[in-house]
Amino acid sequence: MDLERKVNTDPRRNLPSVDRLIRAVQAAEPDLAEWAVHSTAKSILEVARKGLARGGSELESGSSASQASSGEIGLEDLVSRALVEARRLVTPHPRRVVNATGVLLHTNLGRAPLAPAAQEAVAEAAAGYSNLELDLETGRRGSRMGRLEAKLRALTGAEAAHVVNNNAAAVLLALNTIALGRSVVVSRGELVEIGGSFRVPAIMERAGVALCEVGTTNRTHLADYEGAIDSSVALLLKVHRSNFEQRGFVAEPEVAELAALAARHGIPLVEDLGSGTLLDLGDEGLPDEAFVPERLRAGVDVVCFSADKLVGGPQAGILLGSKEWIEPMRRNPLARALRVDKLTIAALDATLDLTLDASRSEEIPVVAGLSVEPEELERRAALMLDEIEKILVDGYRAQVDESETAVGGGSLPEYRLSGWAIVVEGPKISAVANALREAPTPVLARIHEDALWFDVRTLRDEEFHLVRDALSFAFSKSAR
Repeated sequence: MDLERKVNTDPRRNLPSVDRLIRAVQAAEPDLAEWAVHSTAKSILEVARKGLARGGSELESGSSASQASSGEIGLEDLVSRALVEARRLVTPHPRRVVNATGVLLHTNLGRAPLAPAAQEAVAEAAAGYSNLELDLETGRRGSRMGRLEAKLRALTGAEAAHVVNNNAAAVLLALNTIALGRSVVVSRGELVEIGGSFRVPAIMERAGVALCEVGTTNRTHLADYEGAIDSSVALLLKVHRSNFEQRGFVAEPEVAELAALAARHGIPLVEDLGSGTLLDLGDEGLPDEAFVPERLRAGVDVVCFSADKLVGGPQAGILLGSKEWIEPMRRNPLARALRVDKLTIAALDATLDLTLDASRSEEIPVVAGLSVEPEELERRAALMLDEIEKILVDGYRAQVDESETAVGGGSLPEYRLSGWAIVVEGPKISAVANALREAPTPVLARIHEDALWFDVRTLRDEEFHLVRDALSFAFSKSAR
């Protein structure tokens, strides 16, 4: 008979309790919010238990905690990780960053910044009660969309307009309203995937419509569309290839040809334009296809596009077109689920006011960024170079150079913006770029040819000192 008592060597037994870890974290940083410390302590210990159960001895999820000499996770490691996570939790999100990439509509940075008038409108709407759905003249319930619709009609000549919470929602609402239970014809070359792995076929499936693919990836002809139209087809859908381009042996019918074909068969043509502008910026080099009124004049029955791209407003999806198709969308139960809130309405209303007033349209940052003259950008780059040269350290040099960037945000993939940037060269460029993101006001620049490029197209003059201070911080941190 074996009388020896077996010892449990499971390393998880050596982990501290939640209460002990909480006390240790609070002792290390007493001012941290209690809720963040409690939440983090529990999650950190859970991660540690799972790691040890698999035979590991280090914290997971990107932890840089050192491994204890005994092969176990020590209290110091756990406290270090918990402090990092708790600080992250209590940091406001989203927080302000400085966009020095030159990409006007940077999706990861929130796309279009709002005009000052739109910012003020949001603050006013958020500060108290408002007449969101109240007619002040009659005292009765009013429409939250009425004034937005009137302004969108005035800008585009559309018969009707509707606004939902983003462009994917606009496409979903249009398909579900017009084509529920029926087929929708789309070119294979337009079955795109947008950011976040959202795919047009998946949106169509959720809308309750059947996909009818025509043509090939690179070439689709009018005859392909015509051959697919039968009694089951509810509409033709055209999808703008907003985040990639096709070149070479390619073909597609003109939108006016598709509109005429749809009209002959008594079905609508719906276009997911993705990024459309309400201003004719052809003089700035933008392609005609970006100008929404032109799409309507070409015969598109319903056009959908984002408000936070070339329009320069808040996140929203705009639907414009014939009353025959827009009015049923308003009555669709999905419209309630997809509607915009008072803050979005306030921001978009103010942005449309600026768009309607030609003398004020360049108060919209995106419009100003698209229309600014190269000479002005070069002048501003020289001013910022003066700021940066004040804090350059040994081994680094800076100069003004010509720059080229994309518009961004899945907008106009073939269109490039020429401008000017400050180029900083020297050692550890990647480390400097990483440190810029850790500055008190994080700065995002781009790395090109082993140098940091600070493009002034997306910078305001009053942000130059923030770039200077962040770069000084980054030099100091990367030198350690």
